[in-house]
Amino acid sequence: MYIFCVQQFSSLWFLRIGIAQALGPETPFTSIAGSEIFSLEMSKTEALTQAFRKSIGIRISEETEIIEGEVIEIQIDRPADGSGAKSGKLTLKTTDMETVYDLGQKMIDALQKEKVQSKDVITIDKASGKITKLGRSLSATGEYDAMGSSTRLVQTPQGELQKRKEVVHTVSLHEIDVINSRSQGFLALFAGDIGEIKSEVREQIDSKVAEWREQGKAEIVPGVLFIDEVHMLDIECFSFLNRALESDMAPILIMASNRGITRIRGTTYKSPHGIPIDLLDRMVTIATNPYSEEEIAKIIEIRCEEEDVQITDNAKKLLTKIGLETSLRYAIQLITASALVAQKRKVAEVDMVDIKKVYSLFVDVNRSTQFLKEYQKEFMFNDEDTDVKMSE
Repeated sequence: MYIFCVQQFSSLWFLRIGIAQALGPETPFTSIAGSEIFSLEMSKTEALTQAFRKSIGIRISEETEIIEGEVIEIQIDRPADGSGAKSGKLTLKTTDMETVYDLGQKMIDALQKEKVQSKDVITIDKASGKITKLGRSLSATGEYDAMGSSTRLVQTPQGELQKRKEVVHTVSLHEIDVINSRSQGFLALFAGDIGEIKSEVREQIDSKVAEWREQGKAEIVPGVLFIDEVHMLDIECFSFLNRALESDMAPILIMASNRGITRIRGTTYKSPHGIPIDLLDRMVTIATNPYSEEEIAKIIEIRCEEEDVQITDNAKKLLTKIGLETSLRYAIQLITASALVAQKRKVAEVDMVDIKKVYSLFVDVNRSTQFLKEYQKEFMFNDEDTDVKMSE
């Protein structure tokens, strides 16, 4: 379990994206904000439980019977009056054998949907009837048939047409929970409003997954749960996390906070980052540092390229200086506004005069705070004792 102590000017968005890309598509990664827990139409512990189980993957391997071969010919017979069901024959071959299969209405529709034609290499799942087109046979390259640049050329399969193939699926525990807790099955994953899931369903699934693991049919893929704004959680959530992390199938938990010594929500006690001491003691704390001048300059350059904004070197240096003195986010926000000012001047590149113009129009947090301190008596309500500090 890790916690990132985020200093001012550090970006958590880049941190989340970097972690997700480093893990790859096969490792579950779930990112939530501490404030989300209180806005969902379910209990806090249920929301955290679902987040935990979304971060735990199950890699299930199973053997299935398939038919794999190169299409030689497809014959489809249609009734003369057009009222009856279609029928036909499919001829497939490998390097060792060739076989003709009878086709029914369902298989004909599947072939037409996949636009299968002669010289295509396909696989047919015998259990579900699903047809997958692997590509065009290399034997078709000598013919004058139309093939696009994206056409994949594959070898003609070898051996028997019918074979057993191991198929691996990676799903999260939460997806299995939803499928087994709703009458519509896997379609419930697309419903959106999942709601609370009974603990009995989860216990049955956990016992079934344990059985699969003993039989060698499945393995656990521990993922990562990233909780941003962890200081927004209250003492009940922290107590739940303490207990949930003791489970055998707990994911790697990463928390992030930009708070110092602050009050633990739900109590009158204060602690570092608003996290109870007993939970904080189980973590590995990682501190972040503000961006350097070179890093800010590089980020601004990349952002200008993404927004298709032409900018002079002097203007880049000025934006970098503004990012150092105020914040990177404020400097980035000035790019588009400066481009509009330059467009109004009918010039192709953003120059220092454009940056200075928008800098005078749009104030940063520090200047806004100073303005409020000077003129707060002019406002309807004010509190002169309030010490306002900028935090991201």
